[in-house]
Amino acid sequence: MGKFNNVLLASDFDGTLANEQGMITDDVKEALRYFISEGGRFTVSTGRTYMGFHKYDPQYINAPVLLCNGAMAYDYSEKKAVFCNGIDEHGIAAIDAILHRFPDVPIEMYPFNSTYAIHLNADSQRHFTSQNIPFSVVDSPAETVFPWVKAMLCAKEKTLEVQAFLREKQFDGIHFLPTTGSYIELLAPGIDKGTGLLQLAKHLQIDKNDIYAVGDDYNDTDMLRVANAAFVPCNGNPTALKLANYVVRSNNDGCVANVIEILDEKY
Repeated sequence: MGKFNNVLLASDFDGTLANEQGMITDDVKEALRYFISEGGRFTVSTGRTYMGFHKYDPQYINAPVLLCNGAMAYDYSEKKAVFCNGIDEHGIAAIDAILHRFPDVPIEMYPFNSTYAIHLNADSQRHFTSQNIPFSVVDSPAETVFPWVKAMLCAKEKTLEVQAFLREKQFDGIHFLPTTGSYIELLAPGIDKGTGLLQLAKHLQIDKNDIYAVGDDYNDTDMLRVANAAFVPCNGNPTALKLANYVVRSNNDGCVANVIEILDEKY
């Protein structure tokens, strides 16, 4: 029995597991192989969709991957979803209201294995093509497939105004992740990286005291809060850094390898 038996470590991908070039460096891969060899379970927790996540490798990921900010977990080894907590047809009324109030805002909708866009523009198209995601353009949310694992609004300079509108209306069947960025993510009520991590741990029969998380940005904060210890790279977002039990090396200097060094001493 290895020292990390029944220990679950979840890491954000962009800005945490990956460096600025989007690569997982050899030192991080080696640290993860050691962690796994000692019985640990490692997963990625990302905002990316099933169709937009291409970095699964059983050498350094050996637990179902948390996608769409915790809305679903997908077991790549078994090729099946462990759970999927998506937005149902309630999303139609919410999107219609958003379109009525902000008629030029592009909207992206992500069922499990398909993608739709309303008011496709260069930003949304680049969002899809950069991750090799096929998509269909529609005129109405009713033309899509349900459930959506998530939806995204490309609000850009209107981001705070759109969020104020969402906060005021409190639409049934959705909630949003607050952000200062251009993209606003819509999820099913109560869904975030924290609830997703706890649901995955329950599925894997891992005790809450053996859950650890590492992340760098605002959408990682719920995951950091529910973990037994929160690790944040030194170049992380100030909001995430406030929650850190451990501030570790930057994502360009082996952030996750540093986490495993600390866990190695702990266990």
